[in-house]
Amino acid sequence: VVWHLANVFWRAFVRGELGLFWGPDSMVPQPRDFVHFYQQLRWFLSKGPRPKFERFTYWEKFDYWAVLWGTALMGAAGLVLWFPMAASPILPGWLFNVALFVHGAEATLAIVFIFAIHFFNGHLRPGKFPMDMVIFTGSVSREELRHERPGQYERLAASGALDRLAVPPPI
Repeated sequence: VVWHLANVFWRAFVRGELGLFWGPDSMVPQPRDFVHFYQQLRWFLSKGPRPKFERFTYWEKFDYWAVLWGTALMGAAGLVLWFPMAASPILPGWLFNVALFVHGAEATLAIVFIFAIHFFNGHLRPGKFPMDMVIFTGSVSREELRHERPGQYERLAASGALDRLAVPPPI
């Protein structure tokens, strides 16, 4: 978590990639994510068109923040529990009970989330069974991008960046 946050800080404030915080390539939840959630509920119920997702969907952003927040919280609580002799001169005694509760609750949330949400999105989502192969290839076909992320596809096509990002298909 510390390494990742340092990398985000470096990219944003040293290299000037402020689009990390806002815009189509950002992992920060934005108003359009709430709109996409509502549109997807309507689409699931056959009441409207499929949302035009951008580079990251609302559920991917939720995954990202859940892992980031959960790892930091569980790691901090775990360190308190792992090194009680070092932590006891600094922290009040009741905080050890809180650390034990937080550590266990975060672990339970992580397990439930992985099996209930992540497993569906990564493996059981229509069109992705048995798994989304992008994890191994790092790329998607033009057709898949057009279908899965129409907002990103249209933006890249309009700017001419689509052809620049093309890579040969995986072997």
